Amino acid sequence: MFNTMTVTKAAGALIGALLFLLLANWAASGLYSVGAAHHGGEGEEHAQAYTIPVEESSGGAEKEEVQIDFAALMAEADPAKGEKAFGKCKACHKLDGNDGVGPHLNGVVGRNVASVDGFSYSDAMHAHADEAPQWTPEALQEFLTNPKGVVKGTKMSFAGLKKPEDRANLIAFLETQQ
Repeated sequence: MFNTMTVTKAAGALIGALLFLLLANWAASGLYSVGAAHHGGEGEEHAQAYTIPVEESSGGAEKEEVQIDFAALMAEADPAKGEKAFGKCKACHKLDGNDGVGPHLNGVVGRNVASVDGFSYSDAMHAHADEAPQWTPEALQEFLTNPKGVVKGTKMSFAGLKKPEDRANLIAFLETQQ
């Protein structure tokens, strides 16, 4: 039946396995550490292996765009550079009098807002037409900075032109396209 040697062997195997797991756990925690248990108290700064320098900002106050003299920019604008900037607009707008995804842009400078016959403007653009009835160079400059910011709800998905010189050049080019 049961002999004492079999019970002793089974108990020795179980105790040996537990002892092995205990020693393996002790060795692993000596090599690897998870959490902040061994690296100082709560809230202390930890030493980093490397750092990435980041410019300090003063709460975003410097993010405001400074006022630009748009009239001076328009006086120096280059329609040839504006034609190059129009490359970003070509995907949706045409200059041949036909509408694409967006309305045609020939004659846009001085044209009434949301006034191309047959084009389905968004309700937001119709509401914008009440606020700013004409596409003056100044109105285009503001709109091209951030279309979705100026006309909230517009279907135009373009992010805008960030450089004032690019906007002035584009508007100068569009003035030549009547």
